[in-house]
Amino acid sequence: MKKLQILGTGCPKCKTLAENTEAAARSLGIAYELEKITDIVEIMKFGVMMTPALAVDGKVKTFGKVLSVEEIKKLIA
Repeated sequence: MKKLQILGTGCPKCKTLAENTEAAARSLGIAYELEKITDIVEIMKFGVMMTPALAVDGKVKTFGKVLSVEEIKKLIA
């Protein structure tokens, strides 16, 4: 099971990234757990300075932008 983490304070971009990430995981048919991390201290522990960010299995894959469903599929496949 993949652990997908959205790092962000809950802004519109963060919500869009979360929706796109769920759509990507569903279209790939993979088992996943989606976690939204909104605590700025926790986000900084990942070394992220710009949100939103996407971490897969604890490793930050992208930050500072909203990826499309297709872009996310490439990162989590």
